[in-house]
Parts: sequence; structure tokens; C-alpha cells
Amino acid sequence: MKNFKFKIDDNAYDVDVVSVKDKIAKVNVNGVLYEVEMEQEVTTTKTPTLVRQDVVPSTDTQPSARENQSKNGSGAALRSPLPGKIIDIMIKVGDVVAVGQTVVCLEAMKMENNIKTDRSGTVTSINIQKGDIVVEGNVLLEIA
Repeated sequence: MKNFKFKIDDNAYDVDVVSVKDKIAKVNVNGVLYEVEMEQEVTTTKTPTLVRQDVVPSTDTQPSARENQSKNGSGAALRSPLPGKIIDIMIKVGDVVAVGQTVVCLEAMKMENNIKTDRSGTVTSINIQKGDIVVEGNVLLEIA
């Protein structure tokens, strides 16, 4: 319900719009209910909602993700989901990682993005260093 305050010829009016359907509006003016016919139909507009999917790097080794396999075919490559600068590496070669574990922190557009694994295994190689600039799709590390 919308509330308006009007002043006409030094008279104050407190107007509540109760409902609007087609060209008919029900309004409460200083406690008295009126049905008012409008010249044109009121159209409502919706504000668009931006829906963003979570950014999760793929370490899937299914045939559909064959391009993510490591060079020797023994594991999966964790790729950068977006371009940015590597500001921290939380693991080292030989570490055992679990699903959802944060392994790299990537700065993109002045925001820190924690890159997490979506598979468990042992880190077989790390292809980045602190301070490196990466683009989307660069292999960050490999997990077997």
C-alpha cells in the first residue's frame, strides 16, 4: 500500500492507495474509502534480477572433461575460473586435498576469490607461483 500526503487550498489530505486493478483504484482519503477510475491502466514494471552461478573450477575426469586431464593422464587439472593474480597458494606438491578445500587465492577486479577443489586426491604438480597473472582456463595445479 502506498501513502501520499496532499495539500490542496490549505487542506491536508492523507491518501492511502489500497489496491489498483485495471483502471480502478481503491483509495482511502482521510479515512473515507473511494473507488477512483483512472484515465489509463497502470502497468507494473519488474526490476530484473541478476542470477549468477557459483564459480567452481572443474577437476572432473569424465570423458566430457577430457581437456582437464593432466599431461600424463594420471589426474585432473584444476583450472582458473577467471583471470587474475595469484596472491596465495595454500598447498604444496604431495599434500592430500579434500573436496571443497581452498587451495589458491586469486585476486580479480580487486576482490579475493578462494579457489576450491571439487575432488579429493594428492597434489601432483603446482603450475603457478605467488604473483603470477593467469587467464581463465590456465591450469593452476594437478590432482591425482
